[in-house]
Amino acid sequence: MYLLNYLYFIIITSFGIKFLFQRTGKVRHPLNKEQMLSFDGPELFWTLTFSTGLLAFSAPGVLDLMAIRLLVLESLCLIGLFVVKRKPLWSAVSTFYLLYIAWLLIGLSYSPAPMYGFRVILKYLYPLCIMLFASAVVRDGEVFLKAGLCARWVAVVCLIFSFVPGISILVPGVFWYGTARAIHFIPICIFSLALYFYGGKNKRDLCWAVLFAIPCFVWAFRTSIMGTTLAVMTFFFFRYRLKSLPVIMGICLLFIVSIFTIPSLKQKMFKDDNVSIEQLREGKISKDNINSNARFAMWEHLMTRFYEQKELLGSGSGCTQNYMYTHFIFGGLKVPHNDYVQILCDNGIIGLILYLLAGIITIFHSFLIYNRNHRSIVKIVAITAGSTMAGMLLTLYSDNVVNYSMATLSMPFGFYGMMLGLNEAK
Repeated sequence: MYLLNYLYFIIITSFGIKFLFQRTGKVRHPLNKEQMLSFDGPELFWTLTFSTGLLAFSAPGVLDLMAIRLLVLESLCLIGLFVVKRKPLWSAVSTFYLLYIAWLLIGLSYSPAPMYGFRVILKYLYPLCIMLFASAVVRDGEVFLKAGLCARWVAVVCLIFSFVPGISILVPGVFWYGTARAIHFIPICIFSLALYFYGGKNKRDLCWAVLFAIPCFVWAFRTSIMGTTLAVMTFFFFRYRLKSLPVIMGICLLFIVSIFTIPSLKQKMFKDDNVSIEQLREGKISKDNINSNARFAMWEHLMTRFYEQKELLGSGSGCTQNYMYTHFIFGGLKVPHNDYVQILCDNGIIGLILYLLAGIITIFHSFLIYNRNHRSIVKIVAITAGSTMAGMLLTLYSDNVVNYSMATLSMPFGFYGMMLGLNEAK
């Protein structure tokens, strides 16, 4: 069954190349199925690429099919920048992100494992390619809506295969891992919420928003729960500003209550089942009570080995992955489950500052565009980009979000790129 993923990869790549270089194509209007629209080639390619980030097409064997797919998509996006008649729109976000990529390249010069460093750079490069390509291609609200709604449709199919018993064996390796899926659902949830508030108060969009917030609780994935919570809180701050504080406090309260009342989540969160909200209120819960699955010890081990006494520069791009792949540590883990720790170990404080600046400025710039532009379509994409980025930045703390960049980081940066394009459109 896994061999079929090679076929799926060839088919979707062939369609991507065909779309990128064709002149025009007909698609159904995202909101009116009886109306047809004419998209040019890059718009068709963007719709396909953005909406299929959840497809991993992993397959066992000598070839790393996911890495090949990532490299192919990056190459097509870069080629597409020369196909599109409009130039990509630059902002402080893309500038800092490009500086970060440059710093990673410099990190190769003193890395003990430049090949691993090159693989890491490819994973970080994809969101930048997506952002620049989207900013050049998307000028019409219909293109944004088509791409977003198609992404939601793919996520719905993924949900069906994730929850209907027995049918997941029909598509092994087609979708990303469970943790990547849960993080991918964060932007889909926020996008649906934005459509509800700014797209006519369709209750179906609100139902989708709630539906995509549920899996992380069902699966008891703490990282995506935290990311979803922060993304929703940021969404309401965008919309209501200081008036949203009571709502934000209510969301925080629901988050805390869920930790202590959902048995599977409580068992995964704490070492002792007897931990209670009363202990939290009295300040008796500490870091020692949290079940980190040895994460804290692993982070400390990596920081001691690669970060200490090399705080500014780190030990070189790819050193962390090289160490974890070539040494059997912490039960054979291959990833640190904390992208910030990996950035500090590989590229030091300078690397972390550059990366955080790109992410944080995305949130603030989205907030400014949201408040300055009165068009509902721009408000939808701006509030989605900013809120999603806030939640995504939090997930980097305790998961390998960069490893799943096709399914995770491509979403907020993709929405941000579309926001730049739509804001530029007259």
